[in-house]
Amino acid sequence: MPLVIIVGLGPGAPEHLTIQAQQLLASASELWLRTRYHPVVAHLPPALTIHTFDTLYEQGESFEAVYIAIAEEVVALGQRPQGVLYAVPGHPWVAERTVQLIHRRATAAGLEVRTVPGLSFIEPSLTAIGLDPLDSAGFQLVDATVIARQHHPALDPDRPALIAQLYSRQVASDVKLTLMAAYPPGHPLLLIDAAGTGQERVVPLPLAQLDHHPDWSLLTSLFVPPLPVPSSLAHLQEIVARLRAPGGCPWDREQTHQSLGPALLEECAEALDALDANDPDALREELGDLLLHIVMQAQIATEEAEFTLADVIAAISSKLVRRHPHVFGDVEIASMDELFRNWAAIKRQEKRLKNGEGEEESDLFANIPLALPALARAQKVVKRAARA
Repeated sequence: MPLVIIVGLGPGAPEHLTIQAQQLLASASELWLRTRYHPVVAHLPPALTIHTFDTLYEQGESFEAVYIAIAEEVVALGQRPQGVLYAVPGHPWVAERTVQLIHRRATAAGLEVRTVPGLSFIEPSLTAIGLDPLDSAGFQLVDATVIARQHHPALDPDRPALIAQLYSRQVASDVKLTLMAAYPPGHPLLLIDAAGTGQERVVPLPLAQLDHHPDWSLLTSLFVPPLPVPSSLAHLQEIVARLRAPGGCPWDREQTHQSLGPALLEECAEALDALDANDPDALREELGDLLLHIVMQAQIATEEAEFTLADVIAAISSKLVRRHPHVFGDVEIASMDELFRNWAAIKRQEKRLKNGEGEEESDLFANIPLALPALARAQKVVKRAARA
């Protein structure tokens, strides 16, 4: 009957195949593999006719294009009277993009999909380094190609992380550069290769030497321990929330948005002094004081059901993306003058939407902060007048 069966082949050792997977493979006559580059393939039943999609990797323009092509072919094969048996490394629902795509397309085609679970690479990797994933705030799991594309790692540095599929030195190099935006060069890492097989290796090395390692494969993962001193924004939020909670600090608990205003202005001035003095250590400290004010104001707003720090971050993130269509969209900018004109047009559109659709800002000098020092306010007024 038309049917897609997806089976997980486990982390690589044949003894890690589930009984259900072994029985299914023993009774099948034909098998389609996402890739033949997996240790368990050498131990599959000899009578099995095996096909692979490896040639698509050589022809595809991107991994996503390859995964889409595989999914389309698997669904087409599944519509045959005999259906299709499709096998992937590990567990079908762990780090397997093709499985997601197959389910989506098969559902749209009215085709039944059955999944035979397998042991993923996660459990052998955690066993190899002796880590209980819940013996802390929980560990993070991310694909190496995702980290490699980022400019700052989307990781909580206070929690351990497992980065999967460092299949080449180039990917490892890109991962290293991204991680160094949040971790020091000497941060200790564990490189895990072929976890759960007879060739398992765990190699300790510092972050700066990550791409110096000579051997890489599809079975290579990277364990990133947390930083030794709590450094995450969430950690700071918890401290501030604790200070304002019952049993916290009496002074912090009695603060309001307005009472913190003068100190915020003072901290801004101290940060500017650190900038003028070209003093990185002082600047680091003063930026911390400013960050404390932001988190404290957001905590007060959270308690008053006004907004949360997540709302603040979401709003500024959306604004930055919206105002940079030449970076995050498909707008092309030929010059700085064109960039400034485009920026101004976007800001005017934002103000129209904020004031009411179709309404322009009537006052040229509106939204100039009253709290600005007199000289800075005068400079702002002159600058706007010159643009009028």
